[in-house]
Amino acid sequence: MRGIYTPVTDIRRKVFTEVARMAYEVDDMVDFEYLMHELPYEIIPGEERSLRSSIFLERAIVSERIRLAMGLSLRPIDEKVSASEGLEESVIAEKYYEPPLINVIKFACNKCEEKTIKVTGLCQGCLAHPCQEVCPKKAISFRNGKSHIDQSLCIKCGRCVATCPYNAIVRMERPCAKACGMDAIHSDKYGRAEIDYNKCVSCGMCLVNCPFGAIADKGQIFQLIRSIKRGDRVIAIVAPAFINQFPGMTPAKLREAMKLLGFAGISEVAIGADLCTIDEAKDFMAEVPEKLPFMGTSCCPAWSVMAKKLFPDYAECISMTMTPMVLTARLIKKDDKDARICFVGPCSAKKLEASRRSVRSEVDFVLTFEELMGLFEAKEIDVSALPDDPNDNFDDASGDGRGFAVSGGVAQAVVNAIHKMDPGREVKVASAQGLADCRKMMMMAKAGKYNGYLLEGMACPGGCIAGAGTLADPARSAAMLTKYKAQAPMASAVDTPYRENLEALKY
Repeated sequence: MRGIYTPVTDIRRKVFTEVARMAYEVDDMVDFEYLMHELPYEIIPGEERSLRSSIFLERAIVSERIRLAMGLSLRPIDEKVSASEGLEESVIAEKYYEPPLINVIKFACNKCEEKTIKVTGLCQGCLAHPCQEVCPKKAISFRNGKSHIDQSLCIKCGRCVATCPYNAIVRMERPCAKACGMDAIHSDKYGRAEIDYNKCVSCGMCLVNCPFGAIADKGQIFQLIRSIKRGDRVIAIVAPAFINQFPGMTPAKLREAMKLLGFAGISEVAIGADLCTIDEAKDFMAEVPEKLPFMGTSCCPAWSVMAKKLFPDYAECISMTMTPMVLTARLIKKDDKDARICFVGPCSAKKLEASRRSVRSEVDFVLTFEELMGLFEAKEIDVSALPDDPNDNFDDASGDGRGFAVSGGVAQAVVNAIHKMDPGREVKVASAQGLADCRKMMMMAKAGKYNGYLLEGMACPGGCIAGAGTLADPARSAAMLTKYKAQAPMASAVDTPYRENLEALKY
């Protein structure tokens, strides 16, 4: 639903905006506590319901969303807990994410059915009744001239769905579970969605595919602004997927907008993507197939965690190269040790990556583009009215580095680098987008079908431009990214002026 401004989008935007406004304008703990109780009434004003069964339910859901946006945990349903519970521990600039990152607000869940095949009112009771004929379990009969499915016999094979000439039989499936490539979502005893955190990799696809807005991730909006307000030098590193996320946004306008938010500087993460490309290219040439049967790319944390979690025997086949986010952060802190780094991008899984002990010293905050839009609205920044000085455009990364934002772009960048380092080397590539297809790709690799290959996995269908924290239509973003790549000062990652820093960043 990216690119469509729905009521769910509107509620999320208002929550992010109000939390950011509170962080910018308020300093006293008492005022924070007061506003956390009052904001649901500002976001959902009046006396009449508009989206849910009651206005009280709407406000209760918003209250939980506010807590999550501030990095707090959901409150238990069966206990009386204040809306500001845990606030004192959260009103600090050093707070990291506490698990779980992705949360189901139980009383917002619609209790969608799991994988059910149903006959709709479109059934014509046709003479051929092919649905009945193809059913391997004889689960379909006729009642009152219409097809009827005995759910106790149905095995959800879908043959009746495929054969009905009127498309009158449909497969119903919980949207969040369908979007989860890890099969991490099931029903609790009340029929509400529940996440198995032993399987979840925080890709956020359930979040963006729930049409009831019942799933939300935690944020660091509040902590970031507190850091800026206390005078920290906070530098934003922005993923190349920012293209097309904000109406009228150019690199120069983005730079100006971030200054207005209080950031001390801004760099593009495509710089780190160039370094990641070079490192993975070297590793591939040195290790495949002599030491490893294949190598998987490392930049997508959800894909990387999935591959290591489900295929532990092949964990060493996933590149150990640092992600572009970490490489960019280390490059900046190499010369500016006191800087605090805020990654701004399309990905919820980056929040999980940044919370790892090995990354905490490099990346202090993670904002999604959707959360960043909340900051812009809180500060009433009109992007279209900002100066657009071409001299302020990003000019340090290659087109290949910027191409990391789209599915296939990482592998292509590595292949291009290998061809420049070793022109005679042949590189076979397999890529997958969406964790379900990534799992299939790994199954094929495990079976020996991809020996000698470079494997690229992307948790989000379409790549980073379709991440859980994006705002725009992925297809249009991909088209604009192609233009942005063409504007880069160099085509290949191996030509980056930061190449000589790569070894110094490995510590």
